[in-house]
Amino acid sequence: MRNTRRLSLPVHWIMLAPALVILVGFMIYPAINAVYLSFTSTNLLNLKAQTFIGLDNFARMVADPVFYAALVNSLWWTFGAVFFQLVFGMIGALLLNQRIKLRGLIRGLVLLPWATPSVLIALMWMWILDPNLGIANRLFEAIGLGAQPWLSDTTTALPTLIFIDVWFGIPFFAVMILAALQSVPYELVEAARIDGANAWNTFWRVVLPLILPAVMITTTLRLIWTANFFDLILILTNGGPANASLTVPLDAYQTAYRGMNFGLGAALAVAQAAVLAILVVFYMRQIRKSDIA
Repeated sequence: MRNTRRLSLPVHWIMLAPALVILVGFMIYPAINAVYLSFTSTNLLNLKAQTFIGLDNFARMVADPVFYAALVNSLWWTFGAVFFQLVFGMIGALLLNQRIKLRGLIRGLVLLPWATPSVLIALMWMWILDPNLGIANRLFEAIGLGAQPWLSDTTTALPTLIFIDVWFGIPFFAVMILAALQSVPYELVEAARIDGANAWNTFWRVVLPLILPAVMITTTLRLIWTANFFDLILILTNGGPANASLTVPLDAYQTAYRGMNFGLGAALAVAQAAVLAILVVFYMRQIRKSDIA
């Protein structure tokens, strides 16, 4: 047995090698390189002048008012979108958990927004919200509210983007919570009803505690994804107007790839990653709790 184990050990490493190469090449090395770049003056327009400047990039970031505007927008974008996704996703999961006709077909249709590429979603909503030819403004004009500058006004750009992201993210919450609901023992729900509990008390005191680990994990995952997600913003508003919809990831992208300042762009990305690391730790704790449960 000992010889067999010794002979089979290299086979495990050989089988793991492709995954390890991908992990190092696409995750670990870029992360380490980004941290290194954040302490340098890397500029694609003058690579020969690259020097180690310590915390200067972070000092510039903190002193830049655009960064604080992007940070506030990021908080609204992330927590606002995920909150409404959770609420409407929970309602959708509860409805899909009922015995209704064509339930399988409806569940499949619910997944369509989530299965659609973000670029196509952005183009679709760009057409819907077009100031002159869009369906949204035609409907508003039909009911007497008049055309709205959905993406071109500083007061409506970010809320409109949040609305689109909510529409995009509801299916993920609905499907994940639906899977958790289907694992709840029916006997417990039936016992609560026999004891005289109404629908709300049954959900609040019996169902919700059982699905809470899945809800917390799903919410944490969606917070991380939404915080890093800027495809819709880039295509629909590009952070405008007047930085009204600029987020930290988009600011990092524009600084690095349009301003050619990879040092400052990396500093913005590292600051974003530091905040998300806290969410990752919280996410791992929720996974452990759910495993114990």
